[in-house]
Amino acid sequence: MTTHEYDLVVVGAGTAGCYAAATAAREGLDAVIVERKSAKEAGHIACGDALKGADAFPDAIPKSRIEPAFTNTDVDHGRFEIPQHDTVLEIPVPGELAVIDRLEYGRRLIDGAEAAGADLHYDTVVSDVRQNGTVDGVRGKRRGDVVEYDAEVVLDGAGALSILQDKADFSSTTFDTNVSYSQFSSAYREVLDVPEPVPWDDALVFKPTDRAAGYLWYFPRTDTEINAGLGFQMIDEPMQLVSALRRDLENRPEFSGATVRDKLGAALPTRRPYDSALAPGFLAAGDAAGHVNPTTGGGIAGAAYAGKYAAEQAIAAITKGDVGEDALWEYNSKVMDHFGARYAALDVYNVFVGASEVDDLMGLLGALPGEKLSEALYSGSTSIGLGLKLRTATKSVGHWQLIYDLYRVKNFADDLFAIYEDYPESPDGLNDWQARRDRKLTEVYEVADADPKY
Repeated sequence: MTTHEYDLVVVGAGTAGCYAAATAAREGLDAVIVERKSAKEAGHIACGDALKGADAFPDAIPKSRIEPAFTNTDVDHGRFEIPQHDTVLEIPVPGELAVIDRLEYGRRLIDGAEAAGADLHYDTVVSDVRQNGTVDGVRGKRRGDVVEYDAEVVLDGAGALSILQDKADFSSTTFDTNVSYSQFSSAYREVLDVPEPVPWDDALVFKPTDRAAGYLWYFPRTDTEINAGLGFQMIDEPMQLVSALRRDLENRPEFSGATVRDKLGAALPTRRPYDSALAPGFLAAGDAAGHVNPTTGGGIAGAAYAGKYAAEQAIAAITKGDVGEDALWEYNSKVMDHFGARYAALDVYNVFVGASEVDDLMGLLGALPGEKLSEALYSGSTSIGLGLKLRTATKSVGHWQLIYDLYRVKNFADDLFAIYEDYPESPDGLNDWQARRDRKLTEVYEVADADPKY
């Protein structure tokens, strides 16, 4: 057995893990990323490849290092295809937007973490967490040999449904264990080369599946290289993802003669951020902590900042010689303040959609002004006033009750956002804050006629 000692052990070489390791290493900590894949396969992750907000990413890995992975920076809007109503809705997407080569991006992140001074250990499968009240390391195998890592702090960047959270005992901590498979989505994507340029190479294309809690996407890496995929919320019956995607591709003339370059599946969180993503000696970031826009699945920007904030708090805690929850708590606060509150508010719309009929939703989607949909998807709120509700209603006779329910849910989302903005300053306030938040969610479930999600 081999034992390694580090200040910070990061499990997973994804966006959160690489930014965390780079941030820590630049400040002088001994940091290592433990990655189950080989050096050749590391960075190969199933993703829609759409990247929003890269102009403001943390500087621990400079944008100039990852920018060559941006393959299409001309995308500036979303294109919602609604075949049930023979409608195409185009909405603006605020901020910088790009479609990337996810494998190239992943490799460049890893190179950036190494350039900052972090170590990379490939081919290492973590199978257990070392814990004696405080998490103080992990155990696994590397090329058949048992390997242990002693650490002041362990950062879980191992993605959705991380095994580390199954192995650790969080019963006496604030770490969020109210996690279920039904709060996640199953997704599948293919990268395709098409013979002729697509006519929508400046747009992110979305299309509903035959279920309310699922959609197809077509994201142009270039005008002839397309990321095509779909996903569904696991509250629903399993969907045959590969065959469903194939059926839609066969009915789109722009994909005639297309060849498949790559295919991959994954699970991703479509839920609110964890109420608390820390325990003594332990932090979770990115998909491993629900740091994803629950309506779109976009999680790269949130993961980058979560990794930065986690590392900064680990540095402060290690420097003080105290890695308890009080010493790490500022990490939770920074996440909620930056994007967590907004993502939690957006999750209210997920609850609403999951309890609605797909035909009703498509009628509503076709009637809602594009700029209002954009606000709802990306800011967590939109000014759906009563006047707009009534004007929209004239375009959607038969869906008036759904529109009114959406108007009420929107107000609940605003209320929930305000509750998250009042996130507790210490672990002592978490229980009371959760009770206040849960009372508001009960109202959401009643209006949406939805089963509780949490």
